[in-house]
Amino acid sequence: MSLVAGATPILGDPLARRSVEVLKAGQDRSGAFVACPTFSVYDFAWLRDGAFCAHALDLVGEREVAGAFHRWVAGSVEAHRELFESAIHAVGNGETPAPHAMPPARYTLEGALEHDDEEPWPNFQVDGYGMWLWALAGHLSGRRRPDAELARTVTLVATYLAACWSLKCFNCWEEYDDGEHASTLGAVVAGLEAAARMLNDPLWTAEAAPVRARLLDAFVDGGRFARGPQDRRLDASLLWLSVPFGVLPPDDERIVATVDSIRVDLAGAGGGLFRYLGDTYYGGGQWLLLTSSLAWHDAVAGNREAFLASQEWVRAQALENGDLPEQVCDRPQNLDMVDPWVRRWGPVATPLLWSHAMYLIAEVAAR
Repeated sequence: MSLVAGATPILGDPLARRSVEVLKAGQDRSGAFVACPTFSVYDFAWLRDGAFCAHALDLVGEREVAGAFHRWVAGSVEAHRELFESAIHAVGNGETPAPHAMPPARYTLEGALEHDDEEPWPNFQVDGYGMWLWALAGHLSGRRRPDAELARTVTLVATYLAACWSLKCFNCWEEYDDGEHASTLGAVVAGLEAAARMLNDPLWTAEAAPVRARLLDAFVDGGRFARGPQDRRLDASLLWLSVPFGVLPPDDERIVATVDSIRVDLAGAGGGLFRYLGDTYYGGGQWLLLTSSLAWHDAVAGNREAFLASQEWVRAQALENGDLPEQVCDRPQNLDMVDPWVRRWGPVATPLLWSHAMYLIAEVAAR
């Protein structure tokens, strides 16, 4: 199915139409996607969220909107090239750079580095750069290789990932744990293999091989993946290891076991997914973007009934205007932890652009 051909039928769904509206309204004139326009704490542009937002818009034919995001990322990276080159050089010399000296997981909407306030927020994650390369390769799919300027940026980011993937860093949830997370390494694999395709250079496929080997050697426990070598819990972001990151195919027995365990152990009342057991952020509720991630996997794997159930649950969480929140906390893991977060930061982030993006992607995948 071509990108534009998929747009017409999918936009017959009111929530899909609203999702496109939310994503486009959430794009700054710089090209950056704000994580949530009404939640001041999320008034930044994460490469992670934005990669999925751009991919969703590509899938429904909004290529220019997606392209503006990719141009913004490339410009932001080049504006801070010294950060990348310094990190690559330090690691090459056997040094471990300080987290604050590393390229950030998020930028301001203008592409600048944020300034720490009274409550510094972790900003060293390598996963977002892998996710960006993955999304950029999809954006360029079927077209010519990136031009010389963009290829230079892709090479820089791929070199950074190859040099720094083994450094301990924060994960996709901005949590450190033991500094290693399966979804981080999955994103690195996806990014390096995307660079190999875009640059037509097998070097980057070779660089992805040890990352994949680390995942398979240290992150598999009892036949399924775990979130870390020292943390054997499930995490719903493990869904991404197969769809879309392609570390293993959906029918690999380790992926099947992981998805089956997530489906049972991380499902909340009604069918939404928890991030992981023990989560206390806003009580540890059920996340819409992860439930749509499961729907995406099921669509690719041909499990139509499960896909429909997950997406129906997501649709049921939409506000009257069609906005989707980050999570729902009516039946959280820890009820006592809901109010402290509400008093600290206000109600749950709504609309969360990432939730809308994942809903759209899953819907297109099932067509």
